[in-house]
Amino acid sequence: MYVLVPMPCLFFGGGSTQFLMSRDGGGWIDAAKFLTGASAVGSIAIPLILKHAHMIETGAMLIELVSFFIFICTVLCFHQASLDDDW
Repeated sequence: MYVLVPMPCLFFGGGSTQFLMSRDGGGWIDAAKFLTGASAVGSIAIPLILKHAHMIETGAMLIELVSFFIFICTVLCFHQASLDDDW
């Protein structure tokens, strides 16, 4: 899932995350926003569903959720760094 989350930004946004915060629309921009949101929600929902179905243990679910939190922190740091003009 972590490979799929940034792919819409790379394909439709030119590698930038600034289009996610804009209100500008369009077919491809809206598709990229939808795919980014769907893959981010899927990254959280799939471990929870697997735990509910007793296919994974609680520890595996927690490791997945912690790794998602670390991934989100990394994306937010990248986004903040790309907004700075000093880089």
